[in-house]
Amino acid sequence: MTSVVIEKSQEQAIHGSEILQTLTLEQFLNLPETDESYELVDGEAIKKVSPKFFHSSLTTVFWVDLSAWSDGIGRVRVEWSVVLKRRGQDWVPVPDLLYVSYDRLASDWREDAPCPVLPELVIEIVSPDQTFNQLAQKATDYLSAGVDRVWVVYPPMRSITVFFGDRPPETYRGDRLLTDELFPNLAVTSEQFFVKAGI
Repeated sequence: MTSVVIEKSQEQAIHGSEILQTLTLEQFLNLPETDESYELVDGEAIKKVSPKFFHSSLTTVFWVDLSAWSDGIGRVRVEWSVVLKRRGQDWVPVPDLLYVSYDRLASDWREDAPCPVLPELVIEIVSPDQTFNQLAQKATDYLSAGVDRVWVVYPPMRSITVFFGDRPPETYRGDRLLTDELFPNLAVTSEQFFVKAGI
């Protein structure tokens, strides 16, 4: 990855104009694997923020609870990239978590590749060096790309804001029950995740 970043940062003068090298989707997907996660945004490999305690704890709790709920009907994965379109360009975000049903991606699917279908749910957890508004914009991008639901988890408010494609977002705090016709038999509260995470 280091050589790619260095190469990308070098500008070439051609006939007096400067051109910044960008990555194609194929180039990005063929980058060597590292211990860090990168997203493809506007032709650039952007390093994801390294998770801290709150983020890591919440990710674990969401994965455990949602995996138990989805057992037999789908899969929940942590930091599994997905190939989408954003403002007409290839976009490869790496959601903190995503859920995709077996109706969309068969239970026997086995490839070491990005998620090949649109997930029903993406979850993003706001890190200390991010703002809620930044992830709200990312949620809008996910919805525009065809994702059905986006949950933005905001630790300072102990809240989950659910973004929909066809209506305004709703914020859940405390013991307000979060249910959704898209996810039968799922009934959770934001507080349960924060308590289980020890936050």
